[in-house]
Amino acid sequence: MSEALIERLVEFAESGNQQKIALNGQVYQGWIMEISDEALLISTGFADKAGKDIWVKFTDLTQAALWYWDNKNDQWIEFKL
Repeated sequence: MSEALIERLVEFAESGNQQKIALNGQVYQGWIMEISDEALLISTGFADKAGKDIWVKFTDLTQAALWYWDNKNDQWIEFKL
């Protein structure tokens, strides 16, 4: 994957104290734990008490909506890749 995309994903992972990804009718809320060459890993332990780790492929992110939680303003802020 391009270095620019990986840099944006690192920026997304470091934005706010939680991230949210909406993809194919599912919403994953939690923390970005890892970024590989092909996907990112989001851990949904907070919103889903069972806690699941989900790999989201970079190719799927083109169809996803991304947000991060802004503590300063107490709201979700949309993140554009």
